[in-house]
Amino acid sequence: MSGNDFSALTPLLLLAGSSVLIMLLIAIKLSHRVIQMSSLLLFAVAFASLFYIQKLLPCRIEPLLIIDGFSVFIMGLIIFSSLVVNILSYIYFEEKEESPKEYYVLLFLCTLGACVLAVSKHFISLFLGLEILTVGLYALIAYLRVRHHNIEAGIKYLVLAAFSSAFLLFGMALIYLQTGSMEFLMIARSLTSLQSLSPLFLIGLGMMLVGVGFKLAVVPFHMWTADVYQGAPAPVTAFIATASKGGVFAVLFRFFIMIDGFRFKVVMLILICIAIASMIIGNLLAVQQKNVKRILAYSSIAHLGYLLVAFIPGSIMSVKAVGFYLIAYFITTLTAFGIVTILSNKETDAEDIESYKALFWQHPVLACIFSSALLSLAGIPLTVGFVGKFYILAAGLQVGFWVTALILVVSSVIGLYYYLRIITTMFAGQKNILSEGKKANPFFYTVSIIALSVLTLLIIWLGVYPSAVMSFMENFQLK
Repeated sequence: MSGNDFSALTPLLLLAGSSVLIMLLIAIKLSHRVIQMSSLLLFAVAFASLFYIQKLLPCRIEPLLIIDGFSVFIMGLIIFSSLVVNILSYIYFEEKEESPKEYYVLLFLCTLGACVLAVSKHFISLFLGLEILTVGLYALIAYLRVRHHNIEAGIKYLVLAAFSSAFLLFGMALIYLQTGSMEFLMIARSLTSLQSLSPLFLIGLGMMLVGVGFKLAVVPFHMWTADVYQGAPAPVTAFIATASKGGVFAVLFRFFIMIDGFRFKVVMLILICIAIASMIIGNLLAVQQKNVKRILAYSSIAHLGYLLVAFIPGSIMSVKAVGFYLIAYFITTLTAFGIVTILSNKETDAEDIESYKALFWQHPVLACIFSSALLSLAGIPLTVGFVGKFYILAAGLQVGFWVTALILVVSSVIGLYYYLRIITTMFAGQKNILSEGKKANPFFYTVSIIALSVLTLLIIWLGVYPSAVMSFMENFQLK
């Protein structure tokens, strides 16, 4: 490896080194506040390093990694999400009985795993990144060991993640058997030399899609989502919904772009069915829920279906649409789970929809922030969610995918119902049973409110003026 290669790996090296540094700080018995502030600073440094490596792009670190504009963009989203989760974590864990210090080590490792996925161009780096991410999530989901449903959620995720990893590995093995390579570019070259696709390759690709489908929680691989979202600590749920899925989706997108998987009609038909089922079933299941975390869980299934609508065409417009919608989804989801985190108390998370009754009359700022996030998830104009769905529709209609575009519009109308149900609950009635305990840490409470307010401003600003981000993504090339 050259000096430029090490420089290009700066964000990953910082994340790995930060986890070790936090362990050393824990070993000398520093307080939770010092650990959290140190973690926040280290995340900020890792995020800033992405600007430092811009002049080195694109950089291939053979044979495992490629660092280009798209991967840096995805790493930026992942590290930014982890930074926001870090801010929200202090007020959530400070009053819990468990020592929260090791939590930050796990958060760094999971972020590292997601970033490795974003820069992978080889099956080995893909699997290493996925396992670093997944193994850390096992512990994060079950971190509050005194809550039985947390342990239950951790075990469910452990069993199903191991099951999906087995499918993924078997699929990789079959593709390697057929093509003789595990590098995406070499696989693509092997496919061009074949007269026709063998059943072995298609079976391997199908098994890989099963494994990735579990990680993305798309239908029919979604059965774990609601239970894990409900059982995990609220900041961890925010991380799973954003950084974890973002990294997996990025490597799937790169794999299909590099092997030109969009020409496989059978695979594309399967993906279209998965996208349609995710949009319809995700929204219909969310309508039946009375638990806010479960509503957001099923909502995330639908939003991954929306992303697949932009993914399936495989055009230049697809890259832009996917990139912009990931920004919209990350910002709004972090904001929504941030409100759940702030309003949670020592005993329980703010899950029951009735606990949000009349929130506006006690916490008008929080109610307005939550409303903005929900309206953006619903795709209401003047929010980033609306612009994101517009670009997805443009990507689909540009190549004639009218059915998926129509299903997206219809399912978005269904989704509007349960988002508005939460909003009307916050502005109705006079009674609110949410705990005031979080104000025991006024400084971090205020910092969390400021962070969510900034995210809300981004929701509105990008909804009104999206051209700045779209022009930034003009130079994205996946090779």
